[in-house]
Amino acid sequence: MRKINLLLIAILLVSCVKSPDKDNVGNNYVKILPGDTEADIIRKAANVAPSERQLRWQELEFVAFFHFGMNTFTGRQWGEGNEDPALFNPTSLDVHQWLKTCKDAGIKQVILTCKHHDGFCLWPSKYTRHSVESSPWKDGKGDVVREMADACHEMDMGFGVYLSPWDRNTPVYGDSPRYNEYFTNQLRELLTHYGKIDEVWFDGACGEGPNGKRQVYDWEAYYSLIRELQPGAVIAIMGPDVRWVGTESGYGRETEWSVIPMEAQNHIPEVDFMQEDLGSRSMIKEAKALVWYPAETDVSIRPGWFYDPMQDTRVKSPEKLLDIYFNSIGANSVLLLNLPPDKRGLIHENDVKALQGLAAITNKMLAENYAEKARLRSDGKNEQLLLDRDNTSYWTTKKENETGMIKITLPEAQIIDVLALQENIRIGQRIEKFRLEYLEGSEWKLATEGTTVGYKRLMWFEPVTARDFRLVIEASRLNPTLSELGLHKLPYHDINN
Repeated sequence: MRKINLLLIAILLVSCVKSPDKDNVGNNYVKILPGDTEADIIRKAANVAPSERQLRWQELEFVAFFHFGMNTFTGRQWGEGNEDPALFNPTSLDVHQWLKTCKDAGIKQVILTCKHHDGFCLWPSKYTRHSVESSPWKDGKGDVVREMADACHEMDMGFGVYLSPWDRNTPVYGDSPRYNEYFTNQLRELLTHYGKIDEVWFDGACGEGPNGKRQVYDWEAYYSLIRELQPGAVIAIMGPDVRWVGTESGYGRETEWSVIPMEAQNHIPEVDFMQEDLGSRSMIKEAKALVWYPAETDVSIRPGWFYDPMQDTRVKSPEKLLDIYFNSIGANSVLLLNLPPDKRGLIHENDVKALQGLAAITNKMLAENYAEKARLRSDGKNEQLLLDRDNTSYWTTKKENETGMIKITLPEAQIIDVLALQENIRIGQRIEKFRLEYLEGSEWKLATEGTTVGYKRLMWFEPVTARDFRLVIEASRLNPTLSELGLHKLPYHDINN
């Protein structure tokens, strides 16, 4: 994709991302006062919750990226900005094929690279001729963004736009005031000409312009424009709503907190997003403020982010994608999987096949929740709500107990190798440690254990055969609020990654 130096991105995030804005202040942001005790800070952290736009985004779980543009036809990952628009000429472009591929795999929203670093626009922008308007595709009358937006709305898919802040084509880049005006004009086109936009995706790529000066981006102006024109859209990754998980591998953290420390005055993140611990008790105890800032985990289905025919045999296998699925969607994150269309304008057959394989495994795995036929008992209340398939309801402990236990008795012994948990994040993220045990004879044995849950946690462990299980909440910030519980079985048990 961008393949920006990872440390550079981390520095840019720390220096540029500001959150929240006046429309976002509420339960998703809280100040820590000078006299607050450690108990006060934990109580505040336990009650920080997502904004409406953040919650809608989190519930998507699985999102796709389409890296498509000039680089598709040059074989490069980063263009120079001087490429001839005549190179852009897909022979069979079919965005419905892209979206069907995604929908069949359970993907609910897509993001299109409307303009990458080379400055070539996939829509006919009135602010540059370096666009599809100057290409032979559809005799210069085509508009990829229009086709994608219309197809998304028709097929009930979320639609997001990527607009690279770095533009290596326009001569005004590096003249910061002029370029910021140019950029906001193009951003306004995308936000006003294509209906509802659900996500605006920025990276931190930044370089020198023709004048030898590094461009200074006016992030606040960009954010204000988005809030004005598309108030329901989340802004990621250089933005106030969604943060980068810190790697492009597809693997999130073992412990992923959505509540992290922020500066109280200007809302700048205090943490390096590449570090392992972002929101533990030790991380937040000296915080000046706390904010709900969830993670997005991005990865490409191929080694590169734009299509390269040399990588047709290097598409990630369904088994590898499954491992990524567990370590992103199953680790309190949203998975953003890149599917680069080829020169025809189609998702390649190998990519389609890999996604179909992933869907076959996950659909079968999730089709039966053995806990739904079980008898549940607990030392808390409302355990029946763990099986109602409603993430707005929840089980919790009695009084002020921060630990609890749920016993699960199946009608008969079953092979189980997946535990699925969800917290009601409308109230906050609270669970800090849990374990699942099973009864073998008269002895309780460990099946799996974990730390944070958040919106969703999927634990994949060595298969056990048992009738009796128990979930133990070992630590929580205030009362835990568990909304869903699942015991599942993979279609097979020996997956080679």
